[in-house]
Amino acid sequence: MGIYGALSTAVTGLRAQSFALENISGNIANSQTTGFKRIDTDFVDMIPDAAQKRQTAGSVLGYSRSTNNIQGDIKGTSTETNMAINGNGFFVVEPAIGMSDGDTLFSGANYYTRRGDFELDKNGYLVNGSGYYLKGLPIDPATQNISSSVPQVLQVSSSFLPAQQTSSINYELNLPQLPKTAAYQQSGAAGSELLRAQNFLSITPDTAATTSGSTAVGTDPASTIASAGNTLSVSVNGVPVNFSFNGGSGTVGNDIDISIAPTNTVDGLLAAIQSALPAGTTVARNSSGAITVTAANATDTIAVNDNTTGSSSLGFGLADGTYNPTVSASLALQQRVNTVSADKADAFISQSISGGAVTVYAGNGAPANVQMRWAKVNSTANGGAERWNLFILTNSQATGSGTAWTRVGGDYTFGADGSPNPPVDHTDLPGLTVNGVTIGDLRLQHGTSGLTQFSDPNGNAEVTTLNQNGYAAGEFVSVAVNDNGRVVVSYTNGQQLEVAQVVTANFNAANALKRMDGGVFAATSESGEPLLDTSGVVGSAVEASNTDISEEFTKLIVTQQAYAAGTRIVSAADQMLQESLNMIR
Repeated sequence: MGIYGALSTAVTGLRAQSFALENISGNIANSQTTGFKRIDTDFVDMIPDAAQKRQTAGSVLGYSRSTNNIQGDIKGTSTETNMAINGNGFFVVEPAIGMSDGDTLFSGANYYTRRGDFELDKNGYLVNGSGYYLKGLPIDPATQNISSSVPQVLQVSSSFLPAQQTSSINYELNLPQLPKTAAYQQSGAAGSELLRAQNFLSITPDTAATTSGSTAVGTDPASTIASAGNTLSVSVNGVPVNFSFNGGSGTVGNDIDISIAPTNTVDGLLAAIQSALPAGTTVARNSSGAITVTAANATDTIAVNDNTTGSSSLGFGLADGTYNPTVSASLALQQRVNTVSADKADAFISQSISGGAVTVYAGNGAPANVQMRWAKVNSTANGGAERWNLFILTNSQATGSGTAWTRVGGDYTFGADGSPNPPVDHTDLPGLTVNGVTIGDLRLQHGTSGLTQFSDPNGNAEVTTLNQNGYAAGEFVSVAVNDNGRVVVSYTNGQQLEVAQVVTANFNAANALKRMDGGVFAATSESGEPLLDTSGVVGSAVEASNTDISEEFTKLIVTQQAYAAGTRIVSAADQMLQESLNMIR
């Protein structure tokens, strides 16, 4: 080949170094391009066929060497839809090919990129800085599970999030063995920590009223039990009614003067007394003929005070003392209060402890505040079992005899080890309505060990879990990508809904991908088919270029010197040719 061969080889060297310079130039130019992968240059020697003793160094060609598998630095950003991939893999993207009736049209081809500077466009698509649209797997909004295995262009809807009716409340707590209610703290007496059913129910007394005094019959003269100048005081629930007989002072308010003569008989006098007492109070003679005063209901207390002086006989059957039938403690502990009226709500609150409150939602998103209170209704110290009842404030606006609190569930009975016996996993609340808002069927989920009764020095219910699964309708606020690669939409009602899963594509030969404009790559036969994965995504971050400026400048110096050396070969070959031509002159 000689001089011409040397000249030709030198030219290939210049071309190879020029190719390397072009790559260095592109690397430096894209040193700030998000997700850029630099191109390195490999040199390949081309050896002509010759005898072993006549082989030459040969010419050279410059080849590109990709660095797709070399990761750039990951930088945090303030844009929540930005993403980076920590490790191998590429985002799956697709280019748009046009618009039709305001809708974006796509090519249907998959491309791959490390450029993760995605942002939401006006149509709800996630688009990166070079105009490629992110693809991923849709998520079922009901189950929050991936609902497809084929990546599709992700579009985030800005529609309202429909309300979800509450169907379940997770409710776990410990009830104190001794509830220190307000009534207990005021009294401290045994049994004062329990709910007194007789304060809220009309219970037929099982303890008879007591009577005393001599027996008088109804036809006896009225003077048999009363004489002029006698007085009698009857107190009903603390309100006194004072009677005087033949006093001549007339009736003023609750000071009543009764003339004996017109009544004629004992029955007549008793009827006159009864007519002046509060409605429902009964003055009569029992089967033994003794005179009794009976309350209007079991919770009333009647005190009778005979103020007779001298030798008169007022009090035949009306001796000093309290005359009201009572409810025994054993009977009261057997009763269950199903509802508490508004006028007795204060008494109920003083005899129960707070169990927490949670806001639930109807099917139309209307909120309702569910307030819960626990009342202990029996205990081993009172000869029974450790039993509780749960109440819900179903109408906070109730007045008078209107129902304010309603008992839900049955008796919660606890064994000596503090666990429910029988076990209680949940409590169903069918057709629940709170303050006029119809919630519907609701379940309190206690779990296998979420409801206990252990000793607590504070005497309060310690709620450990209280949450529910409903929410009101919400307006779209923002979208973000979390570190699990889930696209999360936030709404004004505080809900966050995962709508898609970002996938990454991995290749066995990532450096064999074909480079295209915009930092994207196309699969080739050499790269192999993509293997989809869902790991490695980092939210609110982007990957920087993997170009190292200092390294590129070093390459630039070496390339420049190699190019200069090549030009010397060309110059030397030219001079040798000139010398050869001069030989014939």
